[in-house]
Order: sequence, then structure tokens, then C-alpha cells
Amino acid sequence: MAEWLEIPLQYHTDRKIVHVDMDAFYASVEIREHPELKSRAVVIANDPRDNHGHGVVTTANYVARQYGVHSAMPAAQALKLIPKELLIFVPPHFELYRVVSAQIHEIFHQVTDEIEPISLDEAFLDVTHNKLHEKNTIKLAMWIQHQILKKTRLTCSIGISYNKFLAKVASDHNKPVGRTIIRPEQAHDFLADLPISQFFGVGTKTQESLHELNVYTGGDLLRLSQMTLIRHYKKMGVVLYKHARGIDDSPVQGQRERRSIGKERTYNPSIEADERVQRELKLISQQVAQALAKKQLHGRVVVLKMRNQLFQTTTKRQSFDQYLSDEATIFQVAWQLWQTYGDLSQGIRLLGITVTDLVPRSFENVDLPLFE
Repeated sequence: MAEWLEIPLQYHTDRKIVHVDMDAFYASVEIREHPELKSRAVVIANDPRDNHGHGVVTTANYVARQYGVHSAMPAAQALKLIPKELLIFVPPHFELYRVVSAQIHEIFHQVTDEIEPISLDEAFLDVTHNKLHEKNTIKLAMWIQHQILKKTRLTCSIGISYNKFLAKVASDHNKPVGRTIIRPEQAHDFLADLPISQFFGVGTKTQESLHELNVYTGGDLLRLSQMTLIRHYKKMGVVLYKHARGIDDSPVQGQRERRSIGKERTYNPSIEADERVQRELKLISQQVAQALAKKQLHGRVVVLKMRNQLFQTTTKRQSFDQYLSDEATIFQVAWQLWQTYGDLSQGIRLLGITVTDLVPRSFENVDLPLFE
């Protein structure tokens, strides 16, 4: 470890990285298909009124978000937050979303083949050397936005910087239909004012421990040595040390590994009561969350696996437009899936929870303060 720390940090600012993030993608596709929904609060979820109060929000349009509705929220809660005359639930249509995503990626390939897809609705592009031979990255971003709007009738927000970390920060800054650039000379001041809670990978527990070290902003983080951060946070300490200085040398990887992390438990005798299912799902959710934290990963899909005494196995999944990794959210989604699809008539001899479509936590969604 000591030998590793002796390697000096180097700033590489010659790359041009673009992060494209579609605006409320699933909801926007549904509104495109059904223009009469444009003024409504569109929540992508099965209607809990038709589903015994069960269901989880996949995403919501910006009208619904103004009322506090967000991804992974119980659908029944949206009923309480949004006026009934404004609210409409739309079940997700992932086959359609995949078709539209493929159209968007065709546009990306007109610019570069150095593309790292993060999900159906976002990707990193390295446009340092691009097929359009355009040196002005802002013009490239405008061209991408225009082509996506022209061919799909959908909008996106784009972040531009010299690395992936800052490009992702920039794309989240000014949604929807945003276009934000963070230049090398701007990064230090911007990050110094950024609340530590908005640094990638900083969950509630890490934030609390950083507060104990009097770290509340990126500027405070700069005062901690690399060794101190490693001692407290191991590998994540190195990431925090680099990110506070605007450093992220990770390349745009065209073939991103699709990983998953899951845990399951077998029961003999089988489970016969909902209360026991609930307890077991809480335990499994805790194990999955711990495994995700250990590998510094999070994902957008939660899968519930159920097997009865007849050895019939059922899997149900829920996709989201936000990343998740915390125990409470994983349990909430798994429990909602059980309430919707679970069946105790033949007993339950196996339960499992898996989180898939994983990426490093450095691609976490954050809310940003105003920055010009």
C-alpha cells in the first residue's frame, strides 16, 4: 500500500468525455406514444388500485416529481402525493424502451465507437477523436441533442468534461434539456463547494463518519491526506481523494461487464406465512446490500426469486431509472414484488434477491447546487 501511495497523482485533461442522459426516459417515451398525457403526472408503475395496493414506481415525469414522487417509491404513496385528477399510472413497456434506446445508440455511433452504455437511457462517449472531425465539444453535444430530438422526439441532457466523473456531474446539473461543461480550470472551485453528500459513493454512514472528521464539502475533503482516507475507507478512500481533486482516469469502456450480486436461502420446513417471508426478505436484503457495499457497486434492477414445495421457480423483476444499493430500498422493492406476485398456497422453500445491471458507484445519480 505504501508503494502505491508514493505514486504521484497526475491530471489528464486532454480527453473530451460526454455523458448523455435521457430526460425521464421511460415516462417520456410513454408521453410520446400518448400525447394526451403531456400535462398529466405520469408515473411508470402498475396502478396500485388494481393491484391490492402493491407496486413500485419505476420512474416518473417531471410533473410528478414536483410532488415528490421518485423511483423505487411504493406506487400507493404516489396516490397520496399527487391530486387524483392529475395522476396517471402507466405500466412499463421495456421492449419499446429497448427499441428506442437502440435508435439513440445508432446516433452515438455516428459520432464515435468509444461508447460505454450505463443503462438504456445513459452512456459515456469519448469524443476526443470523433467521426465528425469536430473539435468543439459543445457543438458535438448540440448535434447529438438535435439528432435525438429529430429521430426519437425525445430530449436529453448532456455533460461535458475531461473525465467521466465530472461529465456525469455536469449532465445532472441542468435537467431537463440541459447542456453543461466543466472545464479543467473550473473543476477545482466547483468541487470545493460541492457538499460531501453529493460525492459519488458517499452513503449515509460514510457521510456521518466524514462529518466526524469535520468534512462537509469537497474543500474540507482536500485537507485529508490520502493515507487518512485509505485508513478509514480503504479503496473508496482513494476514489474520494482523487475525485476531490477532479481526477478520474477510468477509460470509456465499450464492452461493459454486466454483473449481478444476489443472495438466496433455502427453507426446510417451507415458509407458510407472510410475516416469515417479510423477515427473510429483510435478512436477504441486508446481505445483498453488504455485498454491494463491499464491491462499491449499485444497480438498476431488483430480481425476486421464489420456489415452492413443488420446485416451481418464479422470478419477478423491477427496473428503475435510478441506481440503488441500500438495504431499505432493496427490501422495499422485494417486499412489493412478493406482495404482488407471491403465493403461499404451496409453501415457499427458497427466496432470493439479486441486484443486476451493476456499475461502480462512481456513476451514482446526484442532485447538484446551482453552478454557473
